[in-house]
Amino acid sequence: MWQFILTVVITAISLMIIAKLPLGIEVDGFNKALMAGVVFGLLNATVYPVLAFLAFPITFLTLGLFSLVINAIIFAIAAALVEGFSLKNGFWSALLGTIVLSILNSVLMQIFNALF
Repeated sequence: MWQFILTVVITAISLMIIAKLPLGIEVDGFNKALMAGVVFGLLNATVYPVLAFLAFPITFLTLGLFSLVINAIIFAIAAALVEGFSLKNGFWSALLGTIVLSILNSVLMQIFNALF
């Protein structure tokens, strides 16, 4: 449970940082970012495995690059579900946001694990 809460908080912090970058992603506040983090967690636990299973042939043919598209779809679904979290440029914002979110989450997790 603590790992999920930590992941949600780190995702929220990453989303707040991403909202400051010119990627076409808007977050209205930290509360909305926390809600988006929870939605990301739930979507990654439920929808992502189904999409990954269905898209396995395409992912295999593209040597795993299609998984970025699946992550962008999850990002766009989260933006559609959470009011106050939006994408200005549609799919391209979701794709860039997914890449930057994964990098920021990795860096912040490493920093947190080094501190504690």
